[in-house]
Amino acid sequence: MARLVDNPDLAFRLARAIVSDIALYNQDKVKEGIKKDNIFDILAEELEEGREHFRSRVSPDMEQSDHLFDRAIVDVMIKQAGKIESPIW
Repeated sequence: MARLVDNPDLAFRLARAIVSDIALYNQDKVKEGIKKDNIFDILAEELEEGREHFRSRVSPDMEQSDHLFDRAIVDVMIKQAGKIESPIW
C-alpha cells in the first residue's frame, strides 16, 4: 500500500497534478464553463472524482486538505483560463 501524503506542500503538488489532468482531458468543458460562468456545474463529476482521488492519497488527519484541492482548482484551472473571453472578468 502506498504511503499517504502528510506534507502540505506535497499534497498541494498532488492536487495541482490531479486538477491539471482534469483540465487537460476536459478542455472543451473548461472553455464552456468559463464562458458561461458555470465551470463548477459542468465539471462537477470530474472535480468530485478528482477530489476523491486526492483524499485517497492524502493522510486523513492532515488539516486543510480540501482547502488545498480548492486552491489547486483556482490556480490551475481558473487562473490559466483568464485568456478565455468571459463576462466574469
